[in-house]
Amino acid sequence: MKMPVALLLLLALINAIGINGEMSSGLCDYKPSLYPRPHSVSILEFGAVGDGKTLNTIAFQNAIFYLKSFADKGGAQLYVPPGKWLTGSFNLTSHLTLFLEKGAVILGSQNPSHWDVVEPLPSYGRGIELPGKRYRSLINGYKLRDVVITGDNGTIDGQGSVWWDSFNSHSLNYSRPHLVEFIESERLVVSNLTFLNAPAYNIHPVYCSNVLVQNMSLSAPPQSPYTIDSSNNVCIEDSIIEMGYDAIALKSGWDEYGISYDRATRDVHIRRVHIQSSSGSSIAFGSEMSGGISDVHVEQVHLYNSFSGIEFRTTKGRGGYIKGIYISDIEMENVNLAFGAIGDLGLHPDDNFDPNALPVLDQITLQNVTGANITIAGNFTGIQESPFTSICLFNVSLTVSASTTSWICSSVIGFSESVFPEPCPELMNPYSNSSGCYSLLISDGKSASL
Repeated sequence: MKMPVALLLLLALINAIGINGEMSSGLCDYKPSLYPRPHSVSILEFGAVGDGKTLNTIAFQNAIFYLKSFADKGGAQLYVPPGKWLTGSFNLTSHLTLFLEKGAVILGSQNPSHWDVVEPLPSYGRGIELPGKRYRSLINGYKLRDVVITGDNGTIDGQGSVWWDSFNSHSLNYSRPHLVEFIESERLVVSNLTFLNAPAYNIHPVYCSNVLVQNMSLSAPPQSPYTIDSSNNVCIEDSIIEMGYDAIALKSGWDEYGISYDRATRDVHIRRVHIQSSSGSSIAFGSEMSGGISDVHVEQVHLYNSFSGIEFRTTKGRGGYIKGIYISDIEMENVNLAFGAIGDLGLHPDDNFDPNALPVLDQITLQNVTGANITIAGNFTGIQESPFTSICLFNVSLTVSASTTSWICSSVIGFSESVFPEPCPELMNPYSNSSGCYSLLISDGKSASL
């Protein structure tokens, strides 16, 4: 799907861009200062051929190695002109703008030998799909600062069908790669592009801070979510995301590995996004959440043609927490399950997890939500030894199929007001009241329990 012209950001018209500033609150009111990069080169200068057949991995690697020398001179831009630029995985450098002109398409090679193999992330202890190592993502950044991936609605196409086929036939040698991944990096912008057919995740910032994803169009079949992982101060806005599985997933590590690494996902703001997830959740929290997820604000979001709208997932052995979540001004249509919070969902990386590591789900507020053609309003199935608490619903109106049970609840305690259809008794607990519900004080960008 092409992005509407109105969503194209002005920075797409700037010849080269850098970013300056800090994201202190994690809200989308942060806007980086934009300035032209003083140096710019075209990928053509390094022998690249945009015919969709010639492998250009060495050209990208050589260009970025050359531009690395300008890091202390204001940074530089790598310009990708119209054409189809086939490549294997390559690494970026700090103070760099990767700019894709309109009509430029970076194509991921369908030959797995063109993708490097790297160690698993420490908060996961193994690849997501297989024990051991994983394929490196197509475009990578490790311990970088001030990186922009943008353009005039250029495209990055992972050509993921070969990876999906290998996954479905259980013939992968290592866990699948992502389209773009940043690790331990900060001050990142991804904007004004179309991402297609990621082998696994589309954009994967992990252990990162100050991340802005803006004016993006992302589309892929199953198993290709956009994932925030153990990162903080993240903004996602003004984008269209259509996935086969989870569209936006917030994670923070897997069982004992995530508990040990202890890096939470926090201070995340998602707004003005149109989301479809045909077989997963439009917005998913977990189930890998062992480092914790907190202080997330979702607003002005349209969820449609999805299996589930907003879902919180965890299981015994995860540890960690999901808390301080404020979701408001949501429109849903054609969604099977509007809200879900499931306490027995997710696999374990190995047999070394601690079954007594119980996750905490607390202070979740859902407010000002409308839904049309909803099958099930909510499924809140907590953990008996660690019930979900302070689940609060305000001003929720859902048109639900008359032939189904509207709400499913167990091991959950909450509060509700002006909710239709009427929620289960556990969400109208007489010992609960709105004073324990999580709220957002918009005036200063701080979150609080009122």
